[in-house]
Amino acid sequence: MISSELLKDIIKSNEEFILKDISGIVPRSDILKTIKPASENVHKVNIIHGVRRSGKTFLLYDIFQENRESSLYIDFEDERLRDIELDDLDIIKESFFELKPHLLDSKNVFFLFDEVQNVAGWERFARRITERESITVYAAGSSSVITPQNIHASLRGRAWGIEIFPFSFLEYLRIKGLDLKASVYGKSKALIKNALSEYLTWGGFPEVSLVDSEFEKKKILREYLDAMYFKDLVEKYAISNIHLLERLKESLFSSFSAKFSLAAFEKKYRGSFPFSKDYLYSYYNNFLESMLIFEVRIFTSSAYRRKRNPPKVYLVDTGLARKVGTVDYGRMLENAVFLELKRKGVEIYYADQNGECDFIVKDPDGEIHAFQVAWELEEHNLEREIKGVVHSCKRLHITNAKVITFAQEESYTENDIKINTVPFWKWVL
Repeated sequence: MISSELLKDIIKSNEEFILKDISGIVPRSDILKTIKPASENVHKVNIIHGVRRSGKTFLLYDIFQENRESSLYIDFEDERLRDIELDDLDIIKESFFELKPHLLDSKNVFFLFDEVQNVAGWERFARRITERESITVYAAGSSSVITPQNIHASLRGRAWGIEIFPFSFLEYLRIKGLDLKASVYGKSKALIKNALSEYLTWGGFPEVSLVDSEFEKKKILREYLDAMYFKDLVEKYAISNIHLLERLKESLFSSFSAKFSLAAFEKKYRGSFPFSKDYLYSYYNNFLESMLIFEVRIFTSSAYRRKRNPPKVYLVDTGLARKVGTVDYGRMLENAVFLELKRKGVEIYYADQNGECDFIVKDPDGEIHAFQVAWELEEHNLEREIKGVVHSCKRLHITNAKVITFAQEESYTENDIKINTVPFWKWVL
């Protein structure tokens, strides 16, 4: 059992560290909007999950700084807490209220738990103080443990999942000191376009975004991918067929923003090395659960057709595409559009009937929208790019669509469908 005095020292030192030593936090306002305080009678534990190094800890720091008078932050990776047990969580709570007795009857108290997976059974404690004491709990941890699939049964239906990604383009611009709303129509438009090229090339991982050296960016991304590969895949799932996993990783990462067929993969490598179909499908699901990749299924009312048709796959960050040496900016732009849609929490599909439409989106109100992505519309690709989106609009009774590009902007009507071509940086507004 950990002493109350030690815990008070840890609580106070954490507070001093966050308030005095942590500065320049990039506000993750879109994420914070999804958080539900217990004081609003939403008695759910907030589970912050996402790929490693995407900024989960700094999100907790941001919440603390916004609620500094009523927040507790504990990092369970602290070596002083190496022997912590479930019963010690009550002592942490008591120590906090002894330091701040004026909060005993408050309905506006925040407990921020980092690397919470180090305390076995923490879910039951979090559920109790959220439901009975209206304490708002935010729990974050290792991406190999804290995932939507691994939330303990005691929190099923009582947890509010908050998925965090690397920086969006708007967040990326903030750390570069650029105001998109002020710059998009003025002389600074060239700076915005240059920033977008860099963002697509190197992605939005916070640490990568904050360094200028290309050598450092490459080194950090290589280290990230290695850590994700070994910790979130090989170790977590006790992978035995490393050769199969390597080939699958290479194929998935080179197929971003494109269809990926497990059947085609199996046929291609069947005679090259031994593996079972069960292992192949299991490893593919492991990639999805690791949040390194996402899949988008075809838009259809038939569940059978959705499963039978190959999904399109997207990376959690375009910077990871550097590992496979691609310089296909069109596919990177499409991946970035996917991530922006994913952040909005909408349903995302693709269409492939008489031409492909990159994204068919169903918003929370049930409305359907069509999006096409093209780096640049030119004579050689205009008919192909427009054909798929126009056909989808006709089939789904949609009267307008957006084509998202790097820089082009114009509006016109094609076959009674209004097409708005808009640059990516304007669309994200």
